[in-house]
Order: sequence, then C-alpha cells, then structure tokens
Amino acid sequence: MSLTGERMAIQRTITPIDNSIYIERPIASDNEINEILEKSHKNFSEWKNTSIDERKVILNKFIDNLISLKDEVSKEICWQIGRPISQCGNELRGFEERSRHMVEIANESLENISARKNDEFDNYIYKAPLGVIFVMAPWNYPIITATNTIVPALLAGNTLILKHSSQTPACAEIISKAFEGTGLPNGVFQYLHTDHQACEKIISDKRVAHIVFTGSVRGGQEVKKYIGTRFINAGLELGGKDPAYVRSDADLNHAIENLVDGALFNSGQSCCGIERIYVDQSVYNDFIDGFKNITEQYKLGDPSLKDTNLGPVVRLSAAKFIREQMAEAEKQGAKRLIDESKFPISKDDNCYVAPQVMIDVNHSMRFMMEETFGPSVGIIPVKDSNEAKNLMNDSPYGLTASIWTKDLEFAKEFGKDVETGTFFMNRCDYLDPALAWTGVKDTGIGCSLSVLAFDQFTRPQSFHMRKVV
Repeated sequence: MSLTGERMAIQRTITPIDNSIYIERPIASDNEINEILEKSHKNFSEWKNTSIDERKVILNKFIDNLISLKDEVSKEICWQIGRPISQCGNELRGFEERSRHMVEIANESLENISARKNDEFDNYIYKAPLGVIFVMAPWNYPIITATNTIVPALLAGNTLILKHSSQTPACAEIISKAFEGTGLPNGVFQYLHTDHQACEKIISDKRVAHIVFTGSVRGGQEVKKYIGTRFINAGLELGGKDPAYVRSDADLNHAIENLVDGALFNSGQSCCGIERIYVDQSVYNDFIDGFKNITEQYKLGDPSLKDTNLGPVVRLSAAKFIREQMAEAEKQGAKRLIDESKFPISKDDNCYVAPQVMIDVNHSMRFMMEETFGPSVGIIPVKDSNEAKNLMNDSPYGLTASIWTKDLEFAKEFGKDVETGTFFMNRCDYLDPALAWTGVKDTGIGCSLSVLAFDQFTRPQSFHMRKVV
C-alpha cells in the first residue's frame, strides 16, 4: 500500500529457468512519471550546453563502470532471460566495442557542417539535440540494445528516459548504477518501470521529442499510433526473419559452424539471428549433414551451469509458439532433422526447447515467413543465385542477410539486390559499430550506430551569419 492508501501495482518477472517469480518491482505512478518527465525536460537545457568533450569524459566513465559490473550483469541476464552464464559476458564485450566507437567518433559526427563562406558571411549547419528521448528497450540483449541508443543520444546532448522490458527490469537498474559517480547531471538519464498504458501517455506527452522502440511489428505500429498527430520521429527496430545463402564455392565447414551459431545463439532469440538458409543444391546434402552434426552436440539445460551452451527461451508462451509453428510445418510436409529425444529436458510444459533443423520446407509455411525467435531454422536447396535472391527477398522483413562464398565481387553485386539493412559475406549475427544498424520493410525505420546514429538524435539548425552590416 502507498502512503495515500492506494494499492501499488507490481510488475513480476518470471525466470524461464524454473518459471518461478524472480523479481518484483513497483510500477511507477502517474505522479512519478510526470516528475521524471519534468526533470528530464528541465535538465535538457543544461546538458545540451555542455561541451562534447565533457560528455565524452562522462560516457567513458559510464562505460568503465558498467564493464566493472560484469558479474552482476551476467547473473541478471542469465536469470531474467535464461541465456547460459558462459555466454553472458559477450554482452558487455559488444557493449564496450560499440560504445567506445561512438565516443571516439562523437566530435567528428557532431561538428558543424560548413556552408558557403566569404568575408561577409559565416554560414553553417548546427546539429542541435532534440530534447527528451524515450527508449523502450527489449529483453533479448538487454544491455546493448539499450546502450546502442543511450550512448549516442547522450553524446548528442539529449536527456533520456529508459523503460526496459518487464522481463529485464534489473538491467535498467544496473545501467543507472553505472552512471553513478560519472559526473552526469541529475535528471539527464532516468529509468522507470511501467506498463503499456503508461507508455502510451509518455509517447503522447509533448515533453518527449523522440521515441526509440525495439520489439514486435505490432508494437511498432502501436508506437506510431500513440505519436498521433505530433510531428516527431521514432526509431523502430521490429521483426526479422534473416536469411543466408550458401553458394557452391563456400567454405562449408566455416559456413556450417557460423550459421549454426547464428541460428542457435541466445536460443535463437536474436534480432539478426539466422532463421532461413538457402543452400546451392550441389552442396546441400553435405551442408545439412554437417549442420545436423554440430546442432546435436549442443547441451540444452540449466543456463546457470557453466557447461550449458543452450538455455531456455524467454517464457512459456514463446516456447508454445515455436513448437506450434514447427508442428504446423510438419503437417504441411516439413521434416525434422534433429532427434529431439537427444534433448530430454525439452518438455511441452517448460521453456526448454530442443534445437531443430527443418527440411523439406517452403514459403507457404508460417515457419518460413513469420519470425520464430527460437532455436530452429529452415533449410532449402536452390538451383542458382537468382532463386536464392528471390527467396531471400520473399519476406516482409529486412534486417540482415548473408552470403557464404569465396567470390567477393559476386557477393558485392548480389548484395545490391537483396532487400536488407545489413549484408554480410562469410559472417552473420554481428553488429559493426562503424556501420549503420538499420532495416527495411516491416523491420522498421531509423538507424543506430555509425556516424549516422547521431543524425537520429539531432536536427539541422542553419546559421546564416552576416558579419558586416
């Protein structure tokens, strides 16, 4: 009960490890949300007028602090989403690589753009910060997906409010903890635990200048609806069904090893995880044999144990969806390549889903068209690159795609015709911080990382300065 006698709403996080309540947090009241918004709005003027170099010093301290919390971060990721503890450290390695790069390029990326100059005029374009940024971060990579926005947004001079997934509330708290002692002014970064109804009000609030959301297509549509008639932008990273094409000249061992990892890491719950593979028919049999062999070597089990390399999916509803999608494909003629009895912990009443490779699949099946977000992948033989390209593009999504070949020039030309935000050669499931992270079609709009990330968190303001009257 609150001091006013009102019953406090509680947010509960269920761990997929054993489906018990892991964390309970009070949901912010309307008054608390208003206070957070007002503080963020009022502190914007001070923060935007600090120098970029001052901001960089603070952000570097933040990066150092968060890295020092590695053990705490790993424990919370493991218990909140079920990622194997042995793999949780990868999150902070990715965070450091991306964040250090954004700090390094901040001055260059945010400097004024010079226009025509002469003795009479000094003309330039200033990259002005937007104001209050509201970030709704997902659970699957709870540190890096949030900090992909936090770091460039703060470097650009904005204030920021973070609403993390209800599955990973402790990660928002750890991020906030890492800002302590950095010199960041009070109110520049804040977080809150709240529900969808409150998010609607925050998105609609005139004090908010920009929205960043990572999640489902439906969630992105809701964000756009809540923005309504307001003239603000949103960064929306939504669904994915990322494909790979294995050409006849590919290094098969390299392709198989990396594509298995791309499909199964984090139990397939990666924004850019591999869900569709198209293999030249001349190497198809060898490919699926190798893929099956490596997949069957995975150990599915308790993610808190160091020898586990495949943990549960995030919740029972997700496990049910994955199983139903595969069962439906099987009824339509698909075949399971993996004997699920090799993974006895996988049961219909828990979150532990056995890894699976589906063959004899086609694009009439939901399994090949809708995002699965689980440890499963469909593989189709193709007669040539044109068939592969057409199948890769036959999707409502477009986040990443990859080709596996020894021919660099062919890959470059092939990639131009693939409808995707990032195109890889002989690699997948990776974010290079020097490149724009973006998507096409139902994958969403906006950009994070690279020099272009700063454009999302600034607006052009032109200065036309006549020096002589």
